[in-house]
Amino acid sequence: MNLAGNLVATAARQPDAAALRVGDDVLSYQQFLDGARVTAGWLRERGVEPGDRIGLILPNVPAFPILFYGALFAGATVVPMNPLLTEREIGYYFTDAGVRIAFAFESLPDGGRAATAAGEANDIEVLVVGPVGLSSAELDGTEPVAEPETRADGDLAVLLYTSGTTGRPKGAELTHHNLASNAATAAGELFGTETGDVVMGCLPLFHVFGLTCGLNVSVLTGACLALLPRFDPVKALELVAAHKVTVFQGVPTMYSALLHAPDAENYDTSSLRICASGGAALPVEVLHAFEKRFDAMVLEGYGLSETSPVVSFNHPNAVRKPGSIGTPIDGVEVRIQNDEGVEVPVGEVGELAVRGECVMRGYWNKPEATAEAIQDGWFRTGDLGRVDDDGYFYIVDRKKQLIIRGGYNVYPREVEEAMHEHPAIAEVAVVGLKHSSLGEEVGAAVALAPGAEATPDELRAFAKERVAAYKYPRHIWIVDALPKGPTGKILHRDVVAPPEVTVE
Repeated sequence: MNLAGNLVATAARQPDAAALRVGDDVLSYQQFLDGARVTAGWLRERGVEPGDRIGLILPNVPAFPILFYGALFAGATVVPMNPLLTEREIGYYFTDAGVRIAFAFESLPDGGRAATAAGEANDIEVLVVGPVGLSSAELDGTEPVAEPETRADGDLAVLLYTSGTTGRPKGAELTHHNLASNAATAAGELFGTETGDVVMGCLPLFHVFGLTCGLNVSVLTGACLALLPRFDPVKALELVAAHKVTVFQGVPTMYSALLHAPDAENYDTSSLRICASGGAALPVEVLHAFEKRFDAMVLEGYGLSETSPVVSFNHPNAVRKPGSIGTPIDGVEVRIQNDEGVEVPVGEVGELAVRGECVMRGYWNKPEATAEAIQDGWFRTGDLGRVDDDGYFYIVDRKKQLIIRGGYNVYPREVEEAMHEHPAIAEVAVVGLKHSSLGEEVGAAVALAPGAEATPDELRAFAKERVAAYKYPRHIWIVDALPKGPTGKILHRDVVAPPEVTVE
């Protein structure tokens, strides 16, 4: 199979239906398909063969879907990249993946960085493209490819580089079957997406959440993907109101930003049918406040780059448990295990392991890392969690973010949940600070809601009342904003205490 077959089928079924929207500009499914076909022809003319890697360094503009599906049409493997990457980072991706051709957006910083990186990585061809991809002049005389190149289920569709929290980024090998099955399950079992739905495309398409649950789900079902090149809460609310968005997908910081957006209650968001949150833990207080304000169900789930991404979710037709990541989706198994790979009893904390159709083939050219991550078919996520008597899973924290204070385990998420109950707090990141005798002390960086006021002493006392004595943050500092990754996920590893915070 070839994932691009979904685009062919949908365009045949509804050629004139809206497929991609940016503001008032709309592309139909037939136009989308025509763009992908001619892109595939252009790639073939340059000798691109099945399995060759094609880089995409693009924001959320129609060029991304068109070039993505065009590369798949030609049988190539897509390597998505964040346009904000530095020359050095782009060069690493180019070299590690063996990229043949790359497309960068027309803004000078993106195209310039990619071109420089390409010159240092064996003269990779970089094409600077506009909002809808290659220009008519570049495509003049190109013969479109009629049908997608035949690919096996296990052939690579996407080489997606992880965030590199434990070293240099690794390329997760996602197959056509990985992505197709995950999109089909997300569309049917979770979101109920169908023709006529408008899906908010504010999650970066170069990230697996936006790629699968936004783009691939929309293409499979014939929904319209309303693209927002750069997330802004006011613009997002305007888009929901203007284009009657029915399915919203975001990370927790987006939900918090929408809640605190100026005049949020004045936008007509009644079209929202269902919302999905992933990428990080959604504070329970934020979930409840969002549902109350916008009258839309929020489903919290869990996934990773290595799992295409969806692993588990609070399903819309089942009991939802706030704070839980729900139950595994069809075709996926999840268990909690110890360091030896043995499943632990219900209620005990251990590492989440995943097995099933969503799990990547492995890490690109890294057999040792693959063997360490996937053991007996189970992918070790590096996340600590537990399961309750009803089979609902809970993330306790990342293994790497666990704070060990004087021999006691402190899970940052638990403390963050408690602190989020304070009305002045918009965002909080709890981190470990080196301590001479305790090993680590608990610290917290806090961003306040617009117009709110609170002192570190007040927030410390608030937290102290809600968690055990060894858990509350002794050191709290106020920041304008917390460091975030490309999807808006808070980067705990980049949270640094200011000089005035002195830890004994």
